[in-house]
Amino acid sequence: MKSILLIGLGRFGKHIAIELNKLNHQVMAVDIDEEKVEAALPFVTGAQIGDSTNEEFLYDLGVRNFDVCIVAIGTDFQSSLETAYLLKEQGAQKVVARASRDVQEKFLLRNGADEVVYPEKDMAKWTAIRYGSDNILDYIEMEGDYAIFEMTPPEDWEGERIDREYMQKKYDLNLMAIKHNGEMMPPANYDGPLEKDDILMIFGKYEELRRCF
Repeated sequence: MKSILLIGLGRFGKHIAIELNKLNHQVMAVDIDEEKVEAALPFVTGAQIGDSTNEEFLYDLGVRNFDVCIVAIGTDFQSSLETAYLLKEQGAQKVVARASRDVQEKFLLRNGADEVVYPEKDMAKWTAIRYGSDNILDYIEMEGDYAIFEMTPPEDWEGERIDREYMQKKYDLNLMAIKHNGEMMPPANYDGPLEKDDILMIFGKYEELRRCF
């Protein structure tokens, strides 16, 4: 369980609060809009109405005591930038801020943010990959240009038996797991032919995965 300060309770911020609540984290939510704060109350541990660009207000929140401070302000970049800067200046352990454009990401990283999330860009990429393929169900990007793809077998793989060594040699990809008849298992535990409804978890370089599938 983590202690999280969430600043900004628009649609993005509220969804973060809901998901953090499901994971049983302690969340202190902040917004300048009273209605937004009231709407988030069922999903957070505590809430404050206030201006996050006000140094005294932030100081009273005790930002040093939170494991993570998330700046989810979406419509006022100046406020987002000032908030990230003040959080870091007051000793916040980790500051994560939202950006909606590349230039905002650069400014935030230079002025207090440890990491930047880019929800519109990330969702656009996920949507393009997910719906630009007949087989890909989901994917997770990882460091070093690697990714994990969750996918159904391509049509020309159906009826074939899994050969991890062949896949690694030909495509430089690693088959991590297979879900067959609703049961997830390591590839070594399944020696039958691939079926249309099977789900494969494949790890490798992002470009190799795209090239192959």
